[in-house]
Amino acid sequence: MPNASETSHMPQELPQNDLARDGENLKTCIDEHLKKDARVPLSTYRVQMHAGFTFKDAEATLGYLKQLGIGDYYSSPFFEARPGSLHGYDVTRHDRLNPEIGGDAGFEEFSAALKRAGMGLLLDIVPNHMGVGNDSLWWQDVLENGRSSEYAEFFDIDWSPLKPDMQGKLLLPILGNQYGEELESSHIQVDVEDGRTLVRYFDHTMPVAPRTLPILFPESEQDELGVPESFRSLLQEIVHVPPHDSEDTALWVQRRSQLRELRPRLEEALRSEGMQPAIRAALYRINGETGGTKGEGEGDTDSSRFDRLHALLEAQPYRLAFWRVSSEEINYRRFFDVNDLVGLRMENPAVFKETHCLIRKLLAKGQVTGLRIDHCDGMFNPRQYLIRLQLLAIASQCAGESPVGPTVPNGVEAGIREALRGYDWSSSQGPLYTVVEKILEPRESLPREWPVRGTSGYDFVYQANEVFIQSKNEARLNALYESFIGHRLDPDEIIYRSKLQVMQSSLASEVYVLTNLLSQMAAANRRARDFTDNILEAVIRETIACFPVYRTYIDDRGRYTDKDRTFIRFAVARGKRLNPDLDTSAFDFLRDTLLLGGRKENAGPHEVDPQQLYFALKFQQLTGPVMAKGVEDTSFYVYNRFVSSNEVGGSMKAFGISAETFHASNQDRLEHSPDAMVTTSTHDTKRSEDVRARLNVISEMPAEWSAAVRRWQRMNARFKRKLEDGRVAPDANEEYLLYQTIAGAWPWVMEGLDARKAYLDRLKEYASKALSEAKVNLSWLNPDPDYAAAVHGFLEDILLPGPRMKETRFVETLKSILPQLQLFGGINSLAQVVMKAASPGVPDFYQGTEMWDLALVDPDNRRPVDYELRSKALGEMRNTAETRGAAALCAELLGSFADGRAKLWTTHRALELRARHHEVFRRGSYLPLQVEADKQQVLGFVRSLEGTSIVAMVPRFACSLMKGKPNMPLGDAWGDAAVTLAEPGGTFRNVFTDERVVPGADGGLLLRELFGSFPVALLVSER
Repeated sequence: MPNASETSHMPQELPQNDLARDGENLKTCIDEHLKKDARVPLSTYRVQMHAGFTFKDAEATLGYLKQLGIGDYYSSPFFEARPGSLHGYDVTRHDRLNPEIGGDAGFEEFSAALKRAGMGLLLDIVPNHMGVGNDSLWWQDVLENGRSSEYAEFFDIDWSPLKPDMQGKLLLPILGNQYGEELESSHIQVDVEDGRTLVRYFDHTMPVAPRTLPILFPESEQDELGVPESFRSLLQEIVHVPPHDSEDTALWVQRRSQLRELRPRLEEALRSEGMQPAIRAALYRINGETGGTKGEGEGDTDSSRFDRLHALLEAQPYRLAFWRVSSEEINYRRFFDVNDLVGLRMENPAVFKETHCLIRKLLAKGQVTGLRIDHCDGMFNPRQYLIRLQLLAIASQCAGESPVGPTVPNGVEAGIREALRGYDWSSSQGPLYTVVEKILEPRESLPREWPVRGTSGYDFVYQANEVFIQSKNEARLNALYESFIGHRLDPDEIIYRSKLQVMQSSLASEVYVLTNLLSQMAAANRRARDFTDNILEAVIRETIACFPVYRTYIDDRGRYTDKDRTFIRFAVARGKRLNPDLDTSAFDFLRDTLLLGGRKENAGPHEVDPQQLYFALKFQQLTGPVMAKGVEDTSFYVYNRFVSSNEVGGSMKAFGISAETFHASNQDRLEHSPDAMVTTSTHDTKRSEDVRARLNVISEMPAEWSAAVRRWQRMNARFKRKLEDGRVAPDANEEYLLYQTIAGAWPWVMEGLDARKAYLDRLKEYASKALSEAKVNLSWLNPDPDYAAAVHGFLEDILLPGPRMKETRFVETLKSILPQLQLFGGINSLAQVVMKAASPGVPDFYQGTEMWDLALVDPDNRRPVDYELRSKALGEMRNTAETRGAAALCAELLGSFADGRAKLWTTHRALELRARHHEVFRRGSYLPLQVEADKQQVLGFVRSLEGTSIVAMVPRFACSLMKGKPNMPLGDAWGDAAVTLAEPGGTFRNVFTDERVVPGADGGLLLRELFGSFPVALLVSER
């Protein structure tokens, strides 16, 4: 049950230093840190760390990144993860750095190099879940000891699920086939290795609970097996160890104590030479005697040979199961539907302490200067966690690293807790720079009482992308899509159905947990006791399917915001409307429960029913994963009208926003979260910023795009495959997705057959993932190799040249529109760089995107980055700008636009300016600019502070401006159009070209002059 105090669970046993020798000094330290502004990054550069890119590799990039203008290195999680992890989100140990990327020694060298470069380190951390398996000490202990494990409460496990035979057990859905089939095929085997008795299933290893060893060495067979007398005595002691499934906590303590004494003796005995013959004989018998497997075409063998193995497995604290069982019967919370990423109970103070011990040390030593919190929506109580994180940061500074004795009554921890009891966190963002991975829906904002600087930037992804989509052409592209696929699709209906589908398949077990909780409360309520579990389950599913945001944020005190209440009432009302056959009073019961409207008999007027509060907290833990799986990982691959909008943080219903909306978003960020991150590409985006920027050009050329895709549909029809079940692959909707993907990701330069094949391989991998996520013709649960092969064959036929390298008709026609898409998409991309660098917030750059990067969804966006190429190009450009002038360099860059150096130069100069005028960008005023001629064609604003003004100006809808003619530069296209600065007078310097810009007497700037030498402009006032 939730705890009412947000400060009562500080990490225990914090060391103390001289600063904390008495309560007054401690209070002074706390006050100083609460008043101190966080160290806010100038900018960040996100890098994916793994065995192929280690601390040493990261250190080698620092000189280049510093020269580029980056302020802080932004790393993916680097605590010890599962072997071979490419992302680090499957942390197995929170107290160790990942040895695959360099471990402690590698990190110390990297950290020292960061300090020499004057750069900070923003670290991505994973408090919601951890990777489990053979390498997870905590998980292995839970498998061996069940609910009596000292780590049983670390994981979010339901030890009392609905199925009676699962009481006190943990479901392990790791089998590739039905349990009985795998058992009798001898795929599940018992082994003894280095004194430990194990169950093996291919690469999975599970411990055997010591108390169950007599099943392996039955008393009646010990003479025959040759078990030494000393081991027989040990088995007798083991029998008296309390069972793992007891609900008596006193017996848990007794069990742990006895096993601590018995385990070393047991392991020593199992390693002894005298036991080896008995072990071999026992294993031979329990593993089915023959130890072999059934050959193909053989009949059933005597299944009784596996009875003993079955008995041993049934006696374990876990139950091995077919992987398909997980969706309905799994009894632990996962990261979405990933079985081996298990949810942590971060609301448990012991879990917080153990998972943040190394983070505290890194903070205290200044080796980590900020944190990005992954998947905060998955936690039971995000607010409580974020407050504890700030308290941890304060403790790491006020306590230090070297313990010198308990000089403060009850320790530093108690002093900090007492000093901050009742502190109003809504008035402070905390001394530690922290951002959360949080997707905000339109008109949604972060809860005020979260001590964070803002989000990691997905809201800006949406704004910066949509502002370059020409909304006036929406109807024409809608009509094209409906005509192409042959019917109309309703995005709201797709989202609703997709969320229901997710809850009926991959997240069904999580719904059952909520149903069980609600059913218990209904049974105790005379007005609700007649609701069946089926009705309650239905109203839970329907309400979640209608939820308009990822989740609400009721906290451990039972406090909702008005918006939270509105979201709940909306979802319930919509669920009622869409389900007229369901009892509306059941919806009302759910609504009242979520809003904590009912009270226990004799409860006070303000007393919260703990059962209702617990249910509400668990309910909102599920709405987020359902939204993510139903929208981002399903609907985004089904509604393919305009896939540039189908982006994390965005809306597939969107088709452009106004300049006014973009400016309003920036102004709101400046007022409420000026230190939030602003980004355009991440490791999670569905396609890179450059792909989206190119696809956005399609919104400006609906006639040309329509003619092209209709032609492709006709000419490529013969390459589709008809399957035995009558389906044609790809279907029309998938075909339309593929055409957009091909056009968006087509390399700037495609030379030779090898390059074409490499691109084809990337598209095949993408198609398999996209179609599996859509869950229409393929899915992860029910893969269809024949259908996938047919789609891959279609791609081969339309993309691979024929004999003598004769180009395909599809590619020939694609090349007729590529020049417009490439050039104007590139201009859009440069414009996004300027907007990101000059907008309120901390600009974030994803690895490699400082040059053209036409990546698709992961793993495509995690390919190696050529830093040597980038470093060399940057050095040469800086030298050219110094010797020949920046204007000459810009002319050169426009002449070789395809090589990506124009984007690298834009990024470098924008970041240099930001570093010189950090306070202007962080705190300076924000004034949108209006253009005299056509305000749709340009986007601009002024940032000003204490006499310094910076003007950011970029073209918008350059394709329309140039009438589809891919020419550079853009100067002549503007005619006499001008932009007027609010305060005329003074001069400016264009940081890209080094040209001096002098506004007219009325403050006007002619756009043909502003964009005459380079397609984007960033001006700084000269004094």
